[in-house]
Amino acid sequence: MTVPDDRAWRTRDIVVAAVIGVAFGVAFWAFGVGWAALASLEPFQNLLYGVWLMPAIVAPLIVRKPGAALFAELVAAALSMLLGGVWGVDLLLSGFVQGAAAEVVFALTRYRRWSFPTLAAASLAAAAAAWVHDWIVYYAAFSLDAVLVIGLLMAISALAILPLASLWLVASLRRTGVLDGFPQ
Repeated sequence: MTVPDDRAWRTRDIVVAAVIGVAFGVAFWAFGVGWAALASLEPFQNLLYGVWLMPAIVAPLIVRKPGAALFAELVAAALSMLLGGVWGVDLLLSGFVQGAAAEVVFALTRYRRWSFPTLAAASLAAAAAAWVHDWIVYYAAFSLDAVLVIGLLMAISALAILPLASLWLVASLRRTGVLDGFPQ
């Protein structure tokens, strides 16, 4: 008798992670329109940056398989791009670095720890990767002080909003029964 690999993706894992990516892809597109409207608040709009990182935390919190953060972020980024997201094809690179950074943290726990500190570390890693990406691509001409303030605001968003919002969203979904059959 062979023991099933608890890291192997089931069809339902793929579908749920893809649905998370699609839902956030639509949300990203809409949030991108709002983000542009908040340009006058720069750099403080970065306090909301955690919204862009949610698939990288929500999907692995539900699916709990290697690759869930990366897969969901890429699906969300790709759909947002296809819907006409203002950052175009760069959305794919951004989604990749954000999902991959969160993936590293979950891999370090061997996909076995889903506590607030683990989610906060994954959130911070995703925000740090996004900050480096954005610094290179969008903020290269900014002063170091300005880029550091943006990074600090992104970190605050990642630590104060993202883990709690992700836990709340997943708990809300669990109460509906839609996540029956997924680990708690």
